[in-house]
Amino acid sequence: MNAAQSSWFNRIAENKLYSIGLLLLFSCFFFIGLGYVHLFDWDEINFAEASREMIKSGDYLHVQINFLPFWEKPPFFFWLQVVAMKLFGIGEFAARFPNALFGFVYLVTFYFIGRKHYSPRFGLMWGVLFAGALLPHLYFKSGIIDPVFNYFIFLSIYFLMRVFSGGGDRIWLFAILAGVCSAISVLTKGPVGFLLFGLTFSVYAIWKRFRGLPNWKYFAYYVLGFATIIGIWVSIEVSKNGWDILMQFIDYQIELFTLPVAGHEQPFYYHFVVVFVGCFPLSIFALPGFWTSQDDSPLDFRRWMLVLFWVVMILFSITTTKIIHYSSMAYAPLSFLAAWSLYRITNGHVKRIRWIRGGFLGLGIALSIIFVAVAVVFLNKEWLIRQSDDLFVIAGLKAAPAWSGWEVIPGILLLVLVIASFILLKREKILNAISLFSFGLGIVLLLVLYQIIPKVEEFSQGPVISFFQEKSNEDCYAITYGLKSYAQYFYFDLEPDARPESKEISWLAYDSIDKPVYFVTRIKDSSLAAYPGFSLDETRGGYHVFKREVP
Repeated sequence: MNAAQSSWFNRIAENKLYSIGLLLLFSCFFFIGLGYVHLFDWDEINFAEASREMIKSGDYLHVQINFLPFWEKPPFFFWLQVVAMKLFGIGEFAARFPNALFGFVYLVTFYFIGRKHYSPRFGLMWGVLFAGALLPHLYFKSGIIDPVFNYFIFLSIYFLMRVFSGGGDRIWLFAILAGVCSAISVLTKGPVGFLLFGLTFSVYAIWKRFRGLPNWKYFAYYVLGFATIIGIWVSIEVSKNGWDILMQFIDYQIELFTLPVAGHEQPFYYHFVVVFVGCFPLSIFALPGFWTSQDDSPLDFRRWMLVLFWVVMILFSITTTKIIHYSSMAYAPLSFLAAWSLYRITNGHVKRIRWIRGGFLGLGIALSIIFVAVAVVFLNKEWLIRQSDDLFVIAGLKAAPAWSGWEVIPGILLLVLVIASFILLKREKILNAISLFSFGLGIVLLLVLYQIIPKVEEFSQGPVISFFQEKSNEDCYAITYGLKSYAQYFYFDLEPDARPESKEISWLAYDSIDKPVYFVTRIKDSSLAAYPGFSLDETRGGYHVFKREVP
């Protein structure tokens, strides 16, 4: 490893305060622009709406959507959003703030764990690499549950590793903490949290041929930590709502694993493609870690991370429902394997990294071309319109603002960044390369956020959201018809005291209403025009707005 390029990195890594400061600098990218674009249907708006309804109703125990029970998710993540909304007001920034904050927590956690079990340089490499990975970076700027859920899964596995290591006099405490973190993961997203923990433990034990299992009393400590957290919540829920909530959780998780929910069917290899491409450059740097067996960590860290990675990838590949963020739990172990591989290279244990450099350059150039190609395609809007026969797409493109040409800059900058980082890698200045790329990617994604995302949103969901925002000041009912959306609640600022009948489309469409009703449909769905009392009120992009007046 180049001595000059290692000295500055090592000086920062050795100083905890400097390291936290550097990771804070990287994590600033997670916070910039959090409220610049609207929340995206479905998940972002769905979760933010549940938190908004907690505040509006004053009921912080039960999760609600449309002020009706929503049994699909437990409340922990919504409590975090509620706190943020209390601090910053109800809106996009507050809805995304918990994940941005957890982004910084991730980086610091990786630094301290890596510092403890390997070296300060390893810990800082781990944090810097994770900050500069494509999908993890984007997830910390989102309002979905998974980053928080995955954090507590990772911590529960880490504390389990400490229990298995058998060293020290605080094993009982690590067992309790594993149970507590596992329980919080369940309170964040449901029973899948315990499933991932249990499968990882089981596969690791089988791999080790059940040698070196902890004393049974530590399993009791785990159960104590888990049961304490879950027991408090369940006892309150049961006293208020009976046992239905547990049945709802179990039924929904079975449905996700056995049935295609909401049309999210994908081929078996879907998540492998998502992780390989989306986690660039972690996916390239991590490859040596999958087959190089040497690991001097007393925790058997590499084996645990391999088990966790494959459990996540295989589990969510065999499920019928496949959504992009389902495999996001694989990002943490993948980042470890990337850091571990580069750490061994910088220590001189692996001398030839030519194919790693080639993979980095190849995939980086491919992604840069995709970024530029998207901009070029939308710059030629008329050509794109001629290629489609979908009325919704055509109308949306015609109404969307024209692209200026500056939208190609993020792709070009990414290409320059990839080439510059590749040159540093070729000169074996690995620490300089990963630091440059991580910081540069933050700038590239900010340009994407400010230059591209608003224009994409204006084509897709912008007309719907702007309509509901405008109608929130009018005494009326406003819903979608024929398309699923949560914008009709969050951006319409739905109040909890609405008439119970107004939750039924049949009442809004056919019965005696007390104020006007607006139905938003896709432009290719004109079925409402055939019903008495409906008239086309306006057209926005790819959407029709039908209105029903009070009889």
